[in-house]
Amino acid sequence: MKISYQNVKALSVFVEGFFCICLAFLQHMQASKLRRSFEQIKKRSNMNSKFWISVGALSLVFAFAGCSKDPLAELTQEESRIYITNYDASANFSTFKTFSISDSAAVINNGQSTKQATSVDLAFIDAVKKQMESRGYVLVDRKSNPDLAVNVSRIYNTSTGIIRYTDYYNFYGSSWDPFYYGYAGYGYYSPYSYASYSIKEGALSVDLLDLKNAASNNRINVVFTGLIRGSGIFNNTTAASQVKLLFDAAAYLKTNN
Repeated sequence: MKISYQNVKALSVFVEGFFCICLAFLQHMQASKLRRSFEQIKKRSNMNSKFWISVGALSLVFAFAGCSKDPLAELTQEESRIYITNYDASANFSTFKTFSISDSAAVINNGQSTKQATSVDLAFIDAVKKQMESRGYVLVDRKSNPDLAVNVSRIYNTSTGIIRYTDYYNFYGSSWDPFYYGYAGYGYYSPYSYASYSIKEGALSVDLLDLKNAASNNRINVVFTGLIRGSGIFNNTTAASQVKLLFDAAAYLKTNN
């Protein structure tokens, strides 16, 4: 399997975000120790509350100063995309000569599949067709015994969940420590308990199926799968450039004519 980013910036931003989280965690631990030390000092010296709140705010500033920006927010839609390719290592792609591609795309939404031919679908199908032809493969009708079948699919997956506010504040209260507001030692209470959320993700998939050897194998093998994930994927104006980047990550896809 091969995973390709649009450019180096996308990869560097994800790495930066990971180290940013680690740094914030370590600094937060140090700030917690500092806060406990000042609590002991306060008990002994009867420190006034105004100065005490200032010390608490200062400790939080140190905890999060190293992670003050959101690196993912700096990515454009193009830079956010990830191109994933996988193939059958035993397949010899140079032996395939012809291919057929459907005039519609499969739309798989939470396990339910339909066929559609929107302007976006047709743009991706056309782009895949051109990339296959540029690699030397000849487009033929599906009734003309093509060596490869090409399927284009839009895949959607919706994840839902429930947030329990009491757990949220009790387990993750360190992110919003009551001490920050000048109420050290207090707990949180919420009169409402639950909230639900829904997240919808999308991806575009290109699959190549081995029809040439289906009879001898007694099955139809998937010999290549390309997947595009990220923001703003389903756009007919960028379909060609996205598909090109996907195929660029699969130099082995070519035939000998």
